[in-house]
Amino acid sequence: MRIVAVEEAFSVPGAIRQEEAIRQHMAVPEAIKQEWFRRLDDLTELRLADMDANGVDVQVLSYSTPGVEVIEDPAEAVAAVRRINDYLAKAIAAHPTRFAGFAALPLQDPKAAVVELRRAVTELGFKGVLHNDHVRGHYLDEPQFRPVWAELERLGVTLYLHPAVVPADNWHVFDGYPVLVGPSWGWTATTGAHALRLIYGGVFDEFPRASVMLGHMGELLPFQMARLDSRYDQVPAEHRVQHLPSHYLRNNVYVTTSGVMSHAALLGAVHAVGVDRVLFSIDYPFESSAEAVGFLRSAPYAPADLASIAHGNAERVLGL
Repeated sequence: MRIVAVEEAFSVPGAIRQEEAIRQHMAVPEAIKQEWFRRLDDLTELRLADMDANGVDVQVLSYSTPGVEVIEDPAEAVAAVRRINDYLAKAIAAHPTRFAGFAALPLQDPKAAVVELRRAVTELGFKGVLHNDHVRGHYLDEPQFRPVWAELERLGVTLYLHPAVVPADNWHVFDGYPVLVGPSWGWTATTGAHALRLIYGGVFDEFPRASVMLGHMGELLPFQMARLDSRYDQVPAEHRVQHLPSHYLRNNVYVTTSGVMSHAALLGAVHAVGVDRVLFSIDYPFESSAEAVGFLRSAPYAPADLASIAHGNAERVLGL
């Protein structure tokens, strides 16, 4: 069975000044961190060997956290993004049957982001965008980002909304429990809330053909659809959108499996949003390719549905 993995990280050494300082503060055992960094910096030897060993045909590559959203100066962000996207384009050109790419964007400057988005898709051949949650505390439902959504819709490419390693703010409920801040819970809560801002902020009413991808089984939103819809009657009229929240989750959102190797969760997500909207991903190198592929191959689905999750949906949505 052909396998396409759609949330697979890489890094460009030295592209972002802040990267080393942020890496040093990551609350992860040093040996694990060093192995991650070794694999993030590699785009050929270690990565291709891992793909071959586990039967992964294609990785859709995206620039790893900490992403360009940590850069304060817009001009610096523009320069860093061009370097990152050019670097990725060369790697894809060297291995066109094994790699595809999501662009980074300098959303600190929305006008420049539109220009770079157009270049990344039409000149570099990228299949969409991956962005790490907020933009210096701003969110993508805000008016200044509407031109970016317009261009995403015009180009017909998706935006993968990924968690940010540096939070926009600090939640008091996490005090004293750093394990809650990151991937175990905080990232899901903040990224899922960001996606709901896009829905309630009317982004998909204004741009009905725009879409986002959400990792980690849709940041758990598919499992909240009934709750979101049942509370919608209580939303004040001035804050309502054209449809129930479930409509947008079934029509403007794609779900990926990254980091959630649970057949129960996969069954629930597919039941909630449809098998045609769920895509396989590993979250390499932060998750095990062997475990993720084993989870996929053993999923309780008919061959046609399993093939859709493994590769067919990615090929259709991303134009692979």
